[in-house]
Amino acid sequence: MSTQVPVTVLTGFLGAGKTTLLNRILTEQHGRRYAVIVNEFGEEGIDNDLVVDVDEEVFEMNNGCICCTVRGDLIRILSGLMKRADKLDAIIVETTGLADPAPVAQTFFVDQEVADHTKLDAIVTIVDAVHLELQLDEHHEAEEQIAFADVVLLNKTDLVDPAILNRVEARIKKINPYTKIQRTTSCDLPLDEILGLDAFSLDRITEFEPDFLESDHDHEHDDDITSISLASETALESKRSSLVCLS
Repeated sequence: MSTQVPVTVLTGFLGAGKTTLLNRILTEQHGRRYAVIVNEFGEEGIDNDLVVDVDEEVFEMNNGCICCTVRGDLIRILSGLMKRADKLDAIIVETTGLADPAPVAQTFFVDQEVADHTKLDAIVTIVDAVHLELQLDEHHEAEEQIAFADVVLLNKTDLVDPAILNRVEARIKKINPYTKIQRTTSCDLPLDEILGLDAFSLDRITEFEPDFLESDHDHEHDDDITSISLASETALESKRSSLVCLS
């Protein structure tokens, strides 16, 4: 049997810091070679343009969430990567901020070819300490991302008072008492705390979601989150550009 390539899934709600962490992984001098799969909800890719220019291979999946409409694309990309698995140390999957990790994780067990050649190493969830409580109140995806996490990076801790930070951490533990919480600023922690952990436990997942392997996951996003694409023929001035939210 061929060696299984470890896969780390980076998830977390919109703006938590996933791309910041991904760029750290790709730029630090660790001597390992990664293939990176970036998923975005909108038709036009933004995160892929924010990923630093490196030698690693970056695959982009747009116009849908990795946990539903483009899941087949994930399987096809993984299958293609397995043809040259000997040239890879690991694979990193950065999900859209709207992803439910359940069907993403399920992919590594229910698709036989993927299961034979890859191993889900860990689900790492980055959360925004400033906005997490509101996100948990309004979006079920934020809770699912924590529930499936082997490691939670409680990010942007420098922007939150200690009392609020303790309250947020307690809420994370209530959702997932088994996860390891790392407090970070700009995802600044040693990479061996998130990569190569062999931390994903199928037994733990099936304990709180018994039909994890049997059921077809039907995931619907909140109706109040949509995407539009605006294209400009000229470059935007960074100092005058801002993120525009339409509701």
